[in-house]
Amino acid sequence: MMEQAKSQSILAAWISLISNVLLTILKIVVGLLFKSSVLIADGIHNAGDVIASAAALGSMRISSRPPDEDHPYGHGKAEVIGASVVATILLLAALYVGYHSVVALFEPVPEPHIMAWFAAVISLIWKLVLYLYTIRIGRLANSKGLIATAQDHLADVYASAAAVLGIGLGLVGQWVNLPALAYADPVAGIIVALLVLKLAADMARESIDILMEKAIGTEELAALENIVRSVGEVKRIDRIRAREHGQYIIIDLRVGVDAQMTIQQGHDVIRKIKKAILALHPNVSEVMIHLNPWYPGAPQADQGETAVSISGSGGSNLPE
Repeated sequence: MMEQAKSQSILAAWISLISNVLLTILKIVVGLLFKSSVLIADGIHNAGDVIASAAALGSMRISSRPPDEDHPYGHGKAEVIGASVVATILLLAALYVGYHSVVALFEPVPEPHIMAWFAAVISLIWKLVLYLYTIRIGRLANSKGLIATAQDHLADVYASAAAVLGIGLGLVGQWVNLPALAYADPVAGIIVALLVLKLAADMARESIDILMEKAIGTEELAALENIVRSVGEVKRIDRIRAREHGQYIIIDLRVGVDAQMTIQQGHDVIRKIKKAILALHPNVSEVMIHLNPWYPGAPQADQGETAVSISGSGGSNLPE
């Protein structure tokens, strides 16, 4: 299922890239033909989306590579780096749109055209469909790169909605002889710039958290702890840690088991814990388990870690 989700995420990234190229051409050509500054600005913004989509696609392809000698934990963080690139492009786009929207308030507003409005409507619908499609696939595959692409589409939905509203109000003002309505476009542009700025900041913060190996949420950690406790041989959990590594999770676990167990029995417990976790969490890639001796009847203070312990990896290289 995870492999199928990865294939779908790559396809969605390609669709996003091709769509951004087509929308960039549409907006700039229509904007130039009908002298729509807002559509030209949105087209230039869309050109940045082409770079963002390409960066996300490239990072997703790298992240799908299997672990190697130089990257034993895989290449999952490539998607996080790609998401950081998308966040940076969104930040620059927000500053660009915001600056030109403020400048437009102090300049004569060009006469709006119905064809520019239609182009903005097409962009709005197209981007909304792309957002719903990519965010669904991105969450299914837990793909940071595709989720970042979806957030980029969402920013474009805001921008296109502002263009539809601004050009539409300009047309209404033209029909009812209220030229002041044409300034609705730059005002909407400023609001959109602030929304995109917040979106970029949230994306950047999440990327930095993963790169800094921030722990997963307390609810997810508690769910993992319950799974470990469900294994009958586990007498005590000494420590449990988990962190995101791109689209998958790595877990470090220390548990107490009966001190009289043989190495083979301890090995079997490790595999049982691993299988219990993977059965409910297929996005877990690596489970590092360290066994500590547990003595029945001994005070809790004396049940701590000792030098006599064995460790095992939840990875596929662990012998059966």
